[in-house]
Formats: sequence, structure tokens, C-alpha cells
Amino acid sequence: MADLDLADLHGSLTDRALNSMNFLNEIANHYPDAISLAAGRPSEEFYALEDLHSYLDTFSGYLRDELGYDEAGVRRAIFQYGRTKGIIHPLIARNLAVDEGITVDPEAIVVTVGCQEAMVLVLRALRAGPADVLLAISPAYVGITGAARLVDLPVLPVAGGNEGVDLDDLVAVVKRARAEGLRPRGCYVMPDFANPSGLSLDLESRRRLLEIASQEDLLLLEDNPYGLFPAAGVERVPTLKALDTDRRVIYLGSFAKTALPGARVGYVVADQTVASPDGCVGLLADELSKIKSMLTVNTSAVAQAVIGGKLLQNDCSLVAANQREREVYAANLRAITDGLATRFPAGEVTWTVPSGGFFVVVTVPFPVDDALLEKSAHEYGVLWTPMNHFYDSGVPTNSLRLSCSSVTAAQLDAGLNRLAALIHDNL
Repeated sequence: MADLDLADLHGSLTDRALNSMNFLNEIANHYPDAISLAAGRPSEEFYALEDLHSYLDTFSGYLRDELGYDEAGVRRAIFQYGRTKGIIHPLIARNLAVDEGITVDPEAIVVTVGCQEAMVLVLRALRAGPADVLLAISPAYVGITGAARLVDLPVLPVAGGNEGVDLDDLVAVVKRARAEGLRPRGCYVMPDFANPSGLSLDLESRRRLLEIASQEDLLLLEDNPYGLFPAAGVERVPTLKALDTDRRVIYLGSFAKTALPGARVGYVVADQTVASPDGCVGLLADELSKIKSMLTVNTSAVAQAVIGGKLLQNDCSLVAANQREREVYAANLRAITDGLATRFPAGEVTWTVPSGGFFVVVTVPFPVDDALLEKSAHEYGVLWTPMNHFYDSGVPTNSLRLSCSSVTAAQLDAGLNRLAALIHDNL
């Protein structure tokens, strides 16, 4: 028998970042009757099976009528292996122009298997040697930390503070890293309703962040899965990419929250130029497609056709396609913060009040860890996410993340009652 020792396998396999998602999924699967205030995914109520057929028909018509494909070409485009960079890149470019005010060459877009693949492609390309490091606003989405582990790219945390990013700390971390002989390749940031903090950067902070990136010769990896979901009455702020005039921003996009999570389609906008030793200049997107060709070959053409059909049916505006979803998420977000205020009037428990997105962070006067989560699921019937999963240090925290996206109003109210019972019993 070919028995293996874990110590002889890649070090990422014992890393807590790679274990986080599996652990949280296992808890949810083990306690299916628990109310989940943990899952940051859309609710199934927004989708219908018949829509899939409609989207495929719409995309097929687009191939015929707008691109001039014959019937054989349509079948080949949807049934076969496809172009590595994707087949819906022109529609994504139109969507970015309509919804985000971003003008980009479709050839600068690589369509990926979810946004997670986009992260891996970018980090794999940027990690050229052992001195390379990635900066990430802390607390950070565990997916970026795990992706960095897979390509042996250390992550240096930058303080988020109460404003979403501590710009002075960002500069200090860059300078300290360089003084230690390290090479910061980029900084990962989620400027809109970040996962997990829920915080957003105001317009002035975004402009200043771009200035710092230019001054420090730093790329910004902007991840924007929640930007279309501001709270009621909140105006959207331009993305970093929309404000970017120096091609400092690599834009990571996802259709998981705005179109269909099961399609697993994301993308990366990489319009930076890359000079080769022979003097030729190309796009970073072309280099990323080389990596993708060896990783997933191409993104499912069927999945792309579904997303493409939904884009076409909404004139390439996902803002328009998500009006109902925005209202539900905004109402649920308000219900969480109002519900916490009703249940904890004394001030011993505090929480964030985000201006949109899915997440609220609750701080309590006792340690919050995986053991407490399991107790919560087993004895109280409610799930949430310990915030220590989002800090690379693994140091215990006194906070937890709640999500408003995949529960009904009634479930949310019942879940807050169960959470309140857990917290009161531990005070």
C-alpha cells in the first residue's frame, strides 16, 4: 500500500485557511435543522429551473443574430471545450460599462471558474520568487488567504480599522516589508461591504488608496462581490477600477451573488501590460490565460451561456436584474441590526451597522471559537461564523459574523432569538 505522511505533502494542507471552509460546511451539514446566519450565499427563492432554459435560448440567439454563428457553430460553442479566456467576455465588458462605469477591452477579461480561480491565477502570476508577499486588509476573506497558501505567497495583514483600511498602516507595512528584503506584489482589498467586516471605503479613502498604490508602485486586487447591494437609501460609490487611471487595479468579479451561484462563473479584468524579453508587449490577461489553460483548460461553456443569457435579458445590467434581491438583503440587514438592538440594550454586546452587503460583526465579552459554534448548533440550533477564521494569526477573538442573505424574515427573527439565548447564557 502506498501510505503517505501528511508532513510529506504540501504545507498548505495543514494550514488553517484551507481547513476553514471545510469545517464550516461540515458544521452546516451536520446540523441541517439549525438556522444558518453563517452562509453568505443568495437564497434559492430567487431562482427558477425554467430560467436556465430561457437563458440558454437567449444566448444561443445572441450567437446566431449578433455574432453570425450558424447552427453548427452554436452547438460547438455551447457543447464543446471553449476558448480559454472565455466566450462571454464582450458581455462582461458591456456589464462593467453599464453598471460600474468601467471601460475595458474585452480581451483584458479572463472568464474563470468562480472568482476563486481568478484569485489563484493572479497570485500564481505575481509570485515570482521567495521574497514576494501579498498584503491584505485584515480581517480578510479566507479564500484569498487560502489561495495565497497554494502558491506559497505569504500574506502580510494591513489594519482595517473602523474605516475599512488604515492607510497609514498600509504604507508602514509596505516600507517595513521592503526594509526586510521582501517585495510586496499587491494589496487585496474589498472596498464595498467587505467580507467579513461589512465595512466600506468612502470616496476619499478610495482616491487616497490609489495615490498610495502609485507612490509605492503597488497593484491593488479589488474584489467586488457585494457592491450591487447597498442598504436602503445608500448611494453606490465608484469602484477602485472605475477611478483607476494608472492601471493599478486588477479587478476580481463574480456572478455568484448577482446572477447564479451554481454556475460558478467569475472573471478577472487584467488590463496591465506585460513586456517580454524580446520587446513584445501584451496584456496580463493573456499571461493569466496561460496558467488557466493548465489549471481548468476553460470555464464551462454551458455555465457561461447561462450567465450570458441572463446578462442579455437585462441589457447587461445586473443592477436592474437584482432590484428584488437588493430590497430583500437591505431589509434583512436592517432586521439584524434592529433585532440586536432590541435584544441587547445594555451595551455589553456591540455590533457593526454596515451600509450594505450581507454581513454584521457582533462583539461579545467572551471568547468565540469553533467549540462555541458547535455548541450553538447543537444546543441552540443557530449557526454563525467565528471571526477568528478571518485572521491569519489564528488568535482567538471575541466576535462573530452574521449573514443576512439566505434566510427569510421569520428565520432571521428566530435565529436572533436563539443567538441571544446563547450569548445571555455565556455572559
